[in-house]
Amino acid sequence: MRRRFALGIEYDGGGYSGWQVQGHAASVQAALEAALSRVADQRVALVAAGRTDAGVHAREQVAHFDTVAPRTERSWLLGANTYLSADISLRWVRAVPDHFHARYSALARSYRYLILNRSARSALAAGRALLVHQPLDVAAMQQGAQWLIGEHDFSAFRSVQCQARSPVRVLHCLQLTRHLDWITIDVRANAFLHHMVRNIVGLLLAIGQQRVAPQRAREQLESRQRASGEATAAAHGLYLWQVQYPPAFGLPADSAMIDSPTRPGCEA
Repeated sequence: MRRRFALGIEYDGGGYSGWQVQGHAASVQAALEAALSRVADQRVALVAAGRTDAGVHAREQVAHFDTVAPRTERSWLLGANTYLSADISLRWVRAVPDHFHARYSALARSYRYLILNRSARSALAAGRALLVHQPLDVAAMQQGAQWLIGEHDFSAFRSVQCQARSPVRVLHCLQLTRHLDWITIDVRANAFLHHMVRNIVGLLLAIGQQRVAPQRAREQLESRQRASGEATAAAHGLYLWQVQYPPAFGLPADSAMIDSPTRPGCEA
């Protein structure tokens, strides 16, 4: 009997060419499919909520697969993690109805960009957050961000390689938070264009460094021309943070190691 399973996946994207399988480069999808296929003793093919670029991380990517292999949720979870390298891990596995689709059933997707804003580099955050030495004006960055919230044509924020049919997206939230040296940029939308989040962050960094005024966000958005935009932010600060689905599917919202580096600890 064929069954459909959904997976919650956490990974460090630093060693991979991105999520999607590619001919001559390591991908997260290929590593996961190989591990799951060993557990199933047959080929397993994954469908993901979205593709992440080379170097981009995920706190909770979601994917699904169909199989006739008689394995329990626990067997899939522990078995696949046995065969995966330390930089990829399944967080959870759930049996789902056949009409569940990791991509098309998603209501919204959230990304988080991490910035360490201080003079000294970090041994622990290397490859996991963008180090910016110059002090950033977070209030100005948040002011510029307000122009981007809502339904817009985001042509000025997508890469030339973007294959989306429409550049129109609904940006539900674009929030900046600072705690000591850490700045987080949280973005939630119905869907994203190629490089959209990194291009938004690039603009906000230019505003925060006072190279452009906050209203530059409105000007860039209205230009609908990527060539007029600021530099794309580096991939290693970006995380696919969460994919939201209808509660009826019963997918878990469990804890993750990287919950929020801006959250105060015992010293607060």
